[in-house]
Amino acid sequence: MTLYHVDFEPIGRRGDCSDEQSLLESARQLSVDLVSICGGMGSCARCKIQVASGQVSELTIDEKNNLTERELAQGYRLACHTFPRSDVKLHVLPDSLSAPQRTQVEGLEVTVQPDPFVRAYDVQLTPPTIDTPVPDDVALWHSLANQHHLQPGSIDLSVLQTLSQQLRDLNWQARVAMSENEIVAISSPSTRWLGLAVDIGTTKIAGYLVDLESGKTLASQGLMNPQISYGEDVVSRINVARRSQADAERLQKLLVDALSQMAADLCAQARARANPTDIVEAVVVGNTAIHHLFLRLPVEQLGLAPYVPAVRAALDIKARDLGLQIASGAYVHLLPNIAGYVGADHVAMLLATRIAESNGIVLALDIGTNTEICLNNRGKLTSVSCASGPAFEGAHIKFGMRAAPGAIEHLLLTNEKLEYQTIGNAAPVGICGSGLLDIVAQLKSNGVLDHHGRMGEHPRVRVGNHLREFVIVNEQERDGLDAITLSQKDVRELQLAKAAIRMGIQALVEANGLAENDIEQVIIAGAFGTFIDVSSAITIGMLPPLPLERFTQVGNAAGTGARLALISREQRVQAKRIAEHDGYIELASVPNFNRKFAEATNLG
Repeated sequence: MTLYHVDFEPIGRRGDCSDEQSLLESARQLSVDLVSICGGMGSCARCKIQVASGQVSELTIDEKNNLTERELAQGYRLACHTFPRSDVKLHVLPDSLSAPQRTQVEGLEVTVQPDPFVRAYDVQLTPPTIDTPVPDDVALWHSLANQHHLQPGSIDLSVLQTLSQQLRDLNWQARVAMSENEIVAISSPSTRWLGLAVDIGTTKIAGYLVDLESGKTLASQGLMNPQISYGEDVVSRINVARRSQADAERLQKLLVDALSQMAADLCAQARARANPTDIVEAVVVGNTAIHHLFLRLPVEQLGLAPYVPAVRAALDIKARDLGLQIASGAYVHLLPNIAGYVGADHVAMLLATRIAESNGIVLALDIGTNTEICLNNRGKLTSVSCASGPAFEGAHIKFGMRAAPGAIEHLLLTNEKLEYQTIGNAAPVGICGSGLLDIVAQLKSNGVLDHHGRMGEHPRVRVGNHLREFVIVNEQERDGLDAITLSQKDVRELQLAKAAIRMGIQALVEANGLAENDIEQVIIAGAFGTFIDVSSAITIGMLPPLPLERFTQVGNAAGTGARLALISREQRVQAKRIAEHDGYIELASVPNFNRKFAEATNLG
């Protein structure tokens, strides 16, 4: 037996593993949770990895049969059939990872030269004397002018309120944070000024702590949007905010408190000691309704035709005016909106994916409770919003649940033989969104569901509560607990969700005088979009039947866009340009909408 060093990237798990165990077994040893529905037999072809460097065992017949020529040429292998023959570095595909680990992987890395709005300047001041009683603010501006050639500007009130004492406590040496020509924070020369980038989703929030000077992400965190207790979708929350000013304030405070706690948690996670008051700028993105609720802007018009936002332009708001607990003088920058249901998060996603720079025909989707889609037709951008609903998060599904240990996330059905994988390989307790797609796709492929989604005969199909249901895990397998099933009603819920997305794609294609097959590339973003099996989405008709090599899954692109806007002035200019030039189609205005939507509910 020989030990080799095996490195799984971008997860960062590495260690010494035996040449007698497969890379799938090595992954398990190093706590890398690869998808393996078939238990390592090679039949599901889900444990794909890419060999970045080093030597591995020869290709097997199963690999040659289950991997495309393109994948083989790029060094893709099945982890269950591959053994290390030297130290190896492996790249793990996002869709080869179980859900919890995929949320930790940056799906999209875009490098830009840091050029933040907030800059750091170290200054040495001359203390005042009886002979030269220079006011503290004047002394500070004189030092900035002499040492950094800066012209006098303004000083935030919260900085002024502590300036005199701080300068004396710091022995007249300080580090200043300047936003344009305004001093927004002051601290010791050792302070590292930080930025906070946040993507507020309808269901989940993703936050990133960034070093403004280097542009590096120091820590990241995901959490549930606390507003979900007031409704799974934004329309419900709009209705709550309309009831009274107190309700609107409550919704806003839930978000701000969550972001303040997130900022503190991220600072605690960062390797070097950090404090939330070191955060001197934040960039926040979200859909238009979330954006308005966060700022306590009026939302009534968002729920009524023609669904217009109160504001479209990018905004800069003092953190203290929102109640956000970071540096008091810091600004919160919000990227521009596009329309009533296409917001700053969509702009951030387009910014990160570089779709506006493409000269071809590219489709980009950010799949979630509300799905935004953009089509770039050789430089012309057109977007649409689809109310895909919470089914992808497990809501309205009898055994539905969010991605958590025990959720069935992948399933394979061959005649009567059923194999599934749960998150964390825990005992099955329910079905998450990616599992729901897989199950329906497998039932459709095996003839259990017809084109209209009707459930037919199968040894696993039974009638329960006057509805047909497909048994995934029976009562005996669950030690007497209720069987985990997929009912006819569950299928209908998924049909509605997937129809909204397919309808949006078709509306954009038709508006541009194209056919779906003209689409050269499909970029799938969003947390849920990272998890789905593209072939399953095609099988049920959620995505157009294009070759798989045209699809790319990029993870939380909106979060990446927020970080780009945080560290780069040019990227903010680009975001403004995207919002101004992106056309918008109101889905309900599409001719024959009801008929087309009904057709889009069909499977396949």
